[in-house]
Amino acid sequence: MGLAPMAVIPNLQNKGIGSSLIKSGIQQCIDEGYGAVVVLGHQDYYPKFGFVPSVKYGIKSEYDVPDDVFMVLELKENALKGKQGTIKYHEAFGSV
Repeated sequence: MGLAPMAVIPNLQNKGIGSSLIKSGIQQCIDEGYGAVVVLGHQDYYPKFGFVPSVKYGIKSEYDVPDDVFMVLELKENALKGKQGTIKYHEAFGSV
């Protein structure tokens, strides 16, 4: 599952809104039974929620982005074991 897009307007940032959105999105993915979730985002923000660069699992983004901004979070233990390849987003996401 892909967790995106997520943004908070500047004058409302640093109030916990973004964190609440991320936590809610992760929980929704868990509730729906997904084994993992990916995100394309800031390399200093998403790791605090447990995301790691997807290249750790041999997983890449279809977009030409730096390795440290395309991240994954396992929601079920070993959900990504033996998995590798390129994540392709639904066409509704358009191009980055």
